[in-house]
Amino acid sequence: MRRFGLSQPVPRSEDQRFLTGTGRYTADFSLPGQAHAVVLRSMHAHAEIAGIDAEAALAMPGVLAVITANDLAAAGLGEIPCAVTVRNEAGETMPSPGRPLLASGRVRFVGEPVAFIIAETRADALNAAEALFIDYRPLSAVATIEDAIAEDAIAEDATAGPAPGDIWPGAPGNLAFFWSRGDEAAVTTTIAAAAHVVRLTLVNNRVIPCPMEARAAIGAFDAATGAYTLITSSQGAHQIRDHLCQHTLKVPAEKLRVIVPDVGGGFGTKIFHYPEEALVLWAAARLGRPVRWIADRMEAFQGDTHGRDQRNHIVAAFTQDGTLQALRVDTLANMGAYLNEFAPAIPSQMTGCMLSGSYAIGQIFATCRGVYTNTVPIDAYRGAGRPEAAYLVERLMDAAAHTLGLAVDEIRRRNFIRPEQMPYHTAAGPTYDSGNFARNLDDALAAADWNGFENRRQEARARGYLRGRGLSSYVEICGFDAEEATLRCGDDGTIELLIGTQSTGQGHQTAYAQIICEDLGVPFEAIRVTQGDTGRIPFGNGTSGSRSLPVGGPAVRAACAALIERGREHAARLLQATQDAIVFAGGRFTVFGSERGIGLLELTAAVNAPENRTAVEGESALQASGRFELAASTFPNGTHVCEVEIEPDTGRVQVVTYHVVDDFGRVVNPLLLAGQVHGGIAQGIGQALFERAIFDRETGQLLSGSFVDYALPRAHDIPPIDFRYNQVPCTTNPMGIKGAGEAGTIGACAAVVNAAIDALSELGVRHVDMPLTPETIWRAIANARC
Repeated sequence: MRRFGLSQPVPRSEDQRFLTGTGRYTADFSLPGQAHAVVLRSMHAHAEIAGIDAEAALAMPGVLAVITANDLAAAGLGEIPCAVTVRNEAGETMPSPGRPLLASGRVRFVGEPVAFIIAETRADALNAAEALFIDYRPLSAVATIEDAIAEDAIAEDATAGPAPGDIWPGAPGNLAFFWSRGDEAAVTTTIAAAAHVVRLTLVNNRVIPCPMEARAAIGAFDAATGAYTLITSSQGAHQIRDHLCQHTLKVPAEKLRVIVPDVGGGFGTKIFHYPEEALVLWAAARLGRPVRWIADRMEAFQGDTHGRDQRNHIVAAFTQDGTLQALRVDTLANMGAYLNEFAPAIPSQMTGCMLSGSYAIGQIFATCRGVYTNTVPIDAYRGAGRPEAAYLVERLMDAAAHTLGLAVDEIRRRNFIRPEQMPYHTAAGPTYDSGNFARNLDDALAAADWNGFENRRQEARARGYLRGRGLSSYVEICGFDAEEATLRCGDDGTIELLIGTQSTGQGHQTAYAQIICEDLGVPFEAIRVTQGDTGRIPFGNGTSGSRSLPVGGPAVRAACAALIERGREHAARLLQATQDAIVFAGGRFTVFGSERGIGLLELTAAVNAPENRTAVEGESALQASGRFELAASTFPNGTHVCEVEIEPDTGRVQVVTYHVVDDFGRVVNPLLLAGQVHGGIAQGIGQALFERAIFDRETGQLLSGSFVDYALPRAHDIPPIDFRYNQVPCTTNPMGIKGAGEAGTIGACAAVVNAAIDALSELGVRHVDMPLTPETIWRAIANARC
């Protein structure tokens, strides 16, 4: 019997089923009588749909239905809305066109769903897709930010009609929204009077999330009850249900059950409601049989949301001694063809609120212009705006150090927010409650042997390599909203936790069990964790924004406290004592001052016995719920230090050492924590060195639409990662947990790029944009040597 409490390095209990192939993902479900669906996607980035002829497709063997936008409109299905209100520079509300389930009248990006084909087999559906005739009338496509805002794409005003390059009526010049924060006049004045002004323009490249498991959805309909069931791969069952009920399928919530089984990665891209989820449900009701859709990898590249894709222009004012006085950031953000659910908030509010980074910056002014292009829509990707903020602030600090003649670590020390200044209200908006940024930096530099670097640089030079070192000190913002947890003690000696977060590989089953072990003193093996089922779990906000432990953890602890109180009532009756006399410790209820007692699991068996049972049928006599609502966010922070070697003849960059010291507040499980950090760093290295979604400028075709052309980092690209942590508990939740799911990605890009620039600096190279591919670096070296 094992009792693993908090802060112990417990191996993930869920790994047993994952590693033995007994995990169950959406594609593993097979419902009786199910049909198979495929999505016919647009081959054009921008075109009118003059007509759809489905006659030949419907005549193909095994074909059951071909669904188009006209069918959905006739049935009253709706569009997927953007949840964020968008405005123009004058503060006026701008049109925010919803994302259709199937394109109607016009397609706006390659891969946009046009028709939904259902057949007896997937092969039959694919054959029918080839026979389906779509009469496209191509229009000019806008594939890049630069082309979207070009002069010939700008109408004089919204009433003049769309210019040749306009994608949406009412959005002249392809402007999707404008956002700003701060005192522009004050920042301008400070910059004008500054001893040093540092300017920097950065590209934050578009990336494709690429979870191991592609999206999937299976819909079923019970004609007798009028109830729908959706099985899907998602980061939150309740959000998907609510969108379906309120916006697309438009059915009462009590008539729709959403089940999310095991999920093979999400990284943000599975937060959102996608068209296929509504389509399988509506098709199932229409056909009277379950409908199954499983994406292939090409569909994932074309149909899932992408991430990042910003251009940042930065101007900063420094004093003579290196104090950062004022910062201005102007951002252009590519939104793709539609404003996806949270998309406008990512490059504006989420990037904007973290522009202080770890530093006591007196004044900040930021703007963001979102623009439409004929590309896949953008939305949250691991970090969602915070990696972009950390990248621009940490690249700025290195550029400023060079301009002012300061060491890169020294300029950071001079500007860090100090522990005694906490809570600290930043000029970007948030108030940091806790943190010791200088200690993280000092510990990371010591772990990386910062002072011994020159010896390693000389040794690399002797081998013909350029070696550089880089660092990044980041802060991110985590947690939001409320979460509920319910504990049910079963007759079989188990305790079931029902909670509305959703594990996509983080290890929730293990972490939540540790909290329950700590509070209830029960065996680790006795705990069962249930997530992803709106039929059994009444409330949930899913998993995003690194919220599961900072918000879900206190909810679990509240449920434990409520269960103990409920148990004291039953124990008092069975032990013939007053409730005030019952004490709970170590998994047992005892009568104060005596040896009379009963264990929690024994108590469960007793109260669930037929002669004692008082619970409603189907419920445990011993169960309780807890709720926690986060009133203020948490702020994980840390320092990344890495060293790279560059082969001048090929331009290849290799990350050779990596050290990170993080502060995630109280640590629940060091093993889970290390896994999250390692995975995040790997994704950050991927963006810094390899990953870039590229669209053909003329046609809008995705040129990096498979793993042949889109490079993910491989095992040999990721060095051993030395991970350490400091624990400065936050004050914004009762457990002191800050959250960790996205932190590795947030700190990694700047550390890697700063290291590469340091390696290239002896050649006079001071800036290269991500990704630092061999070709990019080779050209930078060649140009420097000219």
